[in-house]
Amino acid sequence: MRELAQWLQSTSASETIQSISWLIPLIQSIHIVTIGIVFVSSLMIALRVLGRMRADEPFAEVWNRFAPWMWTGLAIMAVTGLTLVIGEPVREFTAVSFWVKMTLLAIGVTGTALLGHSLKPVAMGAKFSAGARTGAAALVVLWLTVIFLGRAIAYDVEVWGSLAQ
Repeated sequence: MRELAQWLQSTSASETIQSISWLIPLIQSIHIVTIGIVFVSSLMIALRVLGRMRADEPFAEVWNRFAPWMWTGLAIMAVTGLTLVIGEPVREFTAVSFWVKMTLLAIGVTGTALLGHSLKPVAMGAKFSAGARTGAAALVVLWLTVIFLGRAIAYDVEVWGSLAQ
């Protein structure tokens, strides 16, 4: 993986991103703001399943309100994340936190989509199953872990110790 990262770092796209001093901080800022949007949208959906917010509204209505924000945020995160990987491939590809984050991100996106798809038909006033509530709570923890791991990329050795080397 290191060879691929070093090759990518030598491409003109990577060199251009690296040469503009303000570009990576700007892209990181956009990336961080969008993870906030994704997390809050997912949190509102999960809290509806848990009966803690918007319990007076049908799940489908809550999903239809927050899911577009979440999917748009994920799309922007994909673009900014790809740009960051192109700009700093060695840093990203050699970080344990990056790979764990990407794995959990895939699980989070899939889990959130499945949650929304399976619960949209639930009638107003119906209680969600224990499995649905557990899944919603697990998704909140998962998204918080993705946020932590995104930040941990910069401190990979400190977080993972000998696993990061």
